[in-house]
Order: sequence, then structure tokens, then C-alpha cells
Amino acid sequence: MFNQFQKKKISKSLSLSLVVLLCLLFLTSCNRLSQGENADQTASALARAQTGTSGVEVNFVTNYPPSKIYDINDLVALIEVKNKGNYDLNPGDCFVRLGGFDPNIIRNIDHPQACGDIDGKDVYNLDGGFKQIEYKTTAINLPDNIFEYSPNLNLQLCYKYQTKANPLVCVDPLFYDVTAQQKSCIPKDIGMAGGQGGPVSVSSVGVEMIGGTAMFEISVKNFGSGKVLSPYSAISNCGESNVGYDDLDKVNFDVEMTGGSLVSCTPSDRVLRLSNGMGKIMCSFDINGASAYETPLMISLDYNYMTSISKSLQVVKTP
Repeated sequence: MFNQFQKKKISKSLSLSLVVLLCLLFLTSCNRLSQGENADQTASALARAQTGTSGVEVNFVTNYPPSKIYDINDLVALIEVKNKGNYDLNPGDCFVRLGGFDPNIIRNIDHPQACGDIDGKDVYNLDGGFKQIEYKTTAINLPDNIFEYSPNLNLQLCYKYQTKANPLVCVDPLFYDVTAQQKSCIPKDIGMAGGQGGPVSVSSVGVEMIGGTAMFEISVKNFGSGKVLSPYSAISNCGESNVGYDDLDKVNFDVEMTGGSLVSCTPSDRVLRLSNGMGKIMCSFDINGASAYETPLMISLDYNYMTSISKSLQVVKTP
């Protein structure tokens, strides 16, 4: 009897251990699957955060202001500022200005306002940050015998921005040498039309090997509808009247590569002048190593940007 009881006890213990082992294996497989799904989701979110051709956008909040008001009403304009790119705005990087009206009729709101700090998009927030700015005045004064005033409100936005592009390029210091060795990659041009999280982005990178030197033709394009300004232009008093010809279409750039030593870049002053919204940077690097390999080409673009939107308003004299 004792032996049978002992056998049953051992059998029951083994069954319980088997159940526990199966549960552990099931939980481990689920955890691996979950980790795989999270890795895919993170990679997808990272790709979305690092691409795109939007920067900072502004809009009037609906019915602020309404399309028609009386001259005794308060004029309240609410502006929503959204950072749709991936560069974080710091205080002093962004300003808005409401204009398009006679400051003698609609008074006390003809001045720029700072946007403040607004985070750009990242893997945790793919929509980017936003803030609201208010313009408000009670001082509306229609001249005598003027019963209606219909200005087109013009909201101008000026901001500082930076775009970083890191295309993976293939370089081969022995590109023209005959060898039986199978190469890990072949130098070729790279298309980058999706942007890198800013209105001014790299559209393509051409690659050419000349001996042990890699030549890169970097095409830059203004994908947005606004104007590109020099990063040294004054944006605190936002408005086209404050922008000179020398401020237009200038982008400062920097190009680096861990797998090579910079020989030269053109333009040599690192200031690219866009023409019809496009421009090209030429850089050459002496390549280290004795075989083909891939390495990131790190491109940084610095610029200011100006855009605007409009809204019609009708001011009616109170009977």
C-alpha cells in the first residue's frame, strides 16, 4: 500500500511539474512574440518620426475670430501652433504676427508674439507638440460714415529649424580594381524624397568613387510652401517687410562621415543658396579601409522659415 501511495504521489508531482513547465514555455513564447511586435512597432514609429516634409504649422481656431463682428464687440483671435516636424522649438525660435488690417481701426494687436517651447514629433508622440496664442482687443474704431470694414487678416509665422539626414551610403576605395572577392555593397545613388522631418530636406544623394575618394552630390529642396530664410535673419519681428534679399533662400549646412576624412565641400562657406527652391552641395571624402562598406553620411541643414495663412473678417458698425 505504501509503495502504491508513493507511486501515485510521484506521478502527481511529475504531472504538476509538467503543467508548470508547459505554462512557463507558453509565457516565454508569448513574451518573445510581444517583444517582436513591439520591436516592429518601434521601428515603424521611428521611421515616421524621422521622415516627412512638415515643419511648424499655424491655424485659426474655429470661430476665433468669427467671420463677422460688430465694432462694439471684442475681437478675439486664437492661434494654434503645431510642431509637425522633429526639431524641438526653444523659447525665441518661433514667432507669429497678426496683420492685414489698418492699425488705426483695429488697435493694439499689431505686434509679434513668441510661440514658446514646442517639442517636435518623436516615437512617443508622432503628432508633435502644440500651443495656443491669443490676440485680443476691445479697441475697434470705425471712422464716421464707414459702416463696414472687411480686412483680410494675415497671420505670419517665422521660426528657426534644423533638418538632419543620415543616409547609409556605400563607399569602395578599390571600386575600379579587379578582384575575385565578393563585395558587401556597390556605390549607388540614393533617393530620399520622403523628407527628414522638416520643410527643407535632402531629396537625393549621388555617390561616385574616384580612386580612394568618394564624391557626394547632395540635393536639397524646399518641400514646403513657405520661404526659406538665412538662419541669421531676424525672426522676432516676423513679417515680410523685415526680410531683405540677402536673407532669402539661404541654408547653412554641415556634412560628416565616420568612415572617411573630409577633403572639401562646395559652397566652401557652408552656405547653400537655393534657386527655385532647390540647391546642390558637393562634398568629397578620403575613404579609409581596403574594401567596400556602408557608412552613414551625416547631413545637417540649419535655416529659418516663414509662412502665412489668411482669414476674412467683416466689421459692421453698430446701428
